[in-house]
Amino acid sequence: MKKLLPLSMLILAACGNHHTTDVAQSTVFDTPVDSIVLSDPFVLADSVSGLYYMTGTGGRMWKSKDLAMWAGPYDVVEIDTTSWMGPHPMIWAAELHPYNGKYYYFATFTNTADSIGEFRGARLDRRASHILVADTPDGPYRPISDKLILPADKLTLDGTFWVDTDGKPYMVYCWEWLQNWDGTIEKIELAPDLGSSVGNGEILFRASDSPWSREIVEGIEGPNRVTDGPFLFRTDTGRLGMLWTSWVYKDYTQGVAYSAGGTLDGPWIQSTEPITPPNYGHGMLFRTFDGRTLMSVHSHDDSSGHYVRRPHFFEVDLSGDSLVLSGH
Repeated sequence: MKKLLPLSMLILAACGNHHTTDVAQSTVFDTPVDSIVLSDPFVLADSVSGLYYMTGTGGRMWKSKDLAMWAGPYDVVEIDTTSWMGPHPMIWAAELHPYNGKYYYFATFTNTADSIGEFRGARLDRRASHILVADTPDGPYRPISDKLILPADKLTLDGTFWVDTDGKPYMVYCWEWLQNWDGTIEKIELAPDLGSSVGNGEILFRASDSPWSREIVEGIEGPNRVTDGPFLFRTDTGRLGMLWTSWVYKDYTQGVAYSAGGTLDGPWIQSTEPITPPNYGHGMLFRTFDGRTLMSVHSHDDSSGHYVRRPHFFEVDLSGDSLVLSGH
């Protein structure tokens, strides 16, 4: 029997950088954006309500009228505690996507009480991207169905949404390097209601395709193994691009790739240099109510010995064939 519980009744732990205590739901916009601690900030500019909705890791939501002052955080997620997610899942990298009159919540759920095996001697907690749905951006967001979107034995994360030139909906996601030693970004077709997948996933590119990411493993220097945070966009000229994140040694870093074929199938050509300063990443793009295009990222600071991540907005220019940070 299904048992749907609100997030405030679940014990969540996602990277140690989100609120774990219940916060009274308030509509007072009294929290400055630079005081919010949040990984993977995703912003939906909802023209119906005239509000910005921000989600991310931790499974909660913030609201704003101007991107400067915010209200929240709010509990917006209800899960089936008897499902593969278990009663106490971590929730990472939540995204909000309006589609066909509803709002869809793409997020990564990790069940630390369940294992899908080991790789190179390390336990792999069950983790996968999944999709929830609501009638309004405020939620509550509930699973569309019991069907799996991605294989149960595959460690996946950071699913995002894209409708390609064939008119079909897709999830684009990462197959994590912890299970394959060279992370990938892949696509899978979704059913029309987004409640299940169609066919199998297909690799778009691998972490090792990056010319800018670096790490040293067992004394050998090469591309970093991490793929993180894909997000699709088109420039004003119609060119298809993808934001994605990896590392340059110890610096969390934002990169971009472009599809030579104009579709998800690519081939994907990697930009030679990162597009943000060091220690910004997991980017997405949104259009403000006054017509600007902003990239939402989180800053990354581990100087205190643990991760501290805060939302940050860069203005970008999409008028040409490539994404350009304004002023850079």
